[in-house]
Amino acid sequence: MKTAVRYYSRSGNTEAAAKAIARAAGTTAVSVDAKDAPIQEPVDVLFIGGALYAYGIDEHLKTYIRSLQQENVRKAVIFSTSWISKHAIDLIRSELSKRGIKAAEETLYFRGKPGDRQIKEAEEFTRKELS
Repeated sequence: MKTAVRYYSRSGNTEAAAKAIARAAGTTAVSVDAKDAPIQEPVDVLFIGGALYAYGIDEHLKTYIRSLQQENVRKAVIFSTSWISKHAIDLIRSELSKRGIKAAEETLYFRGKPGDRQIKEAEEFTRKELS
């Protein structure tokens, strides 16, 4: 199963979750603003995450999602970190839906920076989504 992990993080919280997910998936977490972020070949599962900034998702993440091609993403799995709320998950889901990309019902959310317990939870969540 081909898997990719993409994220946008200002504070490092979402990046920490992305790295745990990538580790469990046997791949690398890549920031959406990195040169190797575009999905060049189809993936079975794209883990995609970001946080809530001023009641929306960051423009970097929005622009990245809008660049995704439906035929290159079989399923997306959304994750988020935030101090405020889980609303970023809904916003990411909405952007994916506009691209015709199906997102899994199950999502992963951490309030603030993930600690050791949350990192293990992220790894377990990933293994479950890939099984």
